[in-house]
Amino acid sequence: MQVEPLKIPLLNIVLPVTLEGAVVRLEPLRHEHAELFWEAAKNDLDDIFRWIPYSMKTPEDFRRLIDKGFDEQERGESVVFATVERSSGCVIGSTRFMNIDRANRRVEIGSTWIAPEWQRTGVNTDAKFVMLRHAFEVWKCMRVELKTDALNQKSRSAILRIGAKEEGTLRRHLVTCTGRVRDTVYFSILDEEWAGVKARLEQKLAKRPPIKKV
Repeated sequence: MQVEPLKIPLLNIVLPVTLEGAVVRLEPLRHEHAELFWEAAKNDLDDIFRWIPYSMKTPEDFRRLIDKGFDEQERGESVVFATVERSSGCVIGSTRFMNIDRANRRVEIGSTWIAPEWQRTGVNTDAKFVMLRHAFEVWKCMRVELKTDALNQKSRSAILRIGAKEEGTLRRHLVTCTGRVRDTVYFSILDEEWAGVKARLEQKLAKRPPIKKV
């Protein structure tokens, strides 16, 4: 059976899009987000970016990361978001679609970080839900990938909780900014699994109490 490639023109993928969830809004990346990201993360850099393979220590690191995000978007490789908590309007993190592969109808969700005070509040679940919904229901992807450092048990557990399946480990996959050689664990959700994953995520989000952060 021949599978049709993802029939989405390049500009339809990389043009800014806003994804609205119950508690978060994923806004298109802007250059001024560099300062907002720094303000959200500066007091917890070691915690937030412990498992990121590149250095995130200074405001300049955030500006370089945003410039890189815009370069990837121009090449049609990524769509980068600022994560905004809807009730407060606060920028609390970032996430993205990355490694976009239209020919094989595949995309990765990654480069996700959330300020510690907003972790374990339902923010990540809501953000993943709206991104998965967009990938499967708008882009008609066959597969959504997620990956993490093999040592990052917290992230591994969170990915499993949203309904992804662990596929395996790429050994000695990356050299991190500290010189440590990282093994990377890959996960995926398939289009045929999306209906069940969606139902479970909707149940999880319905049970979450309203976020009351200042």
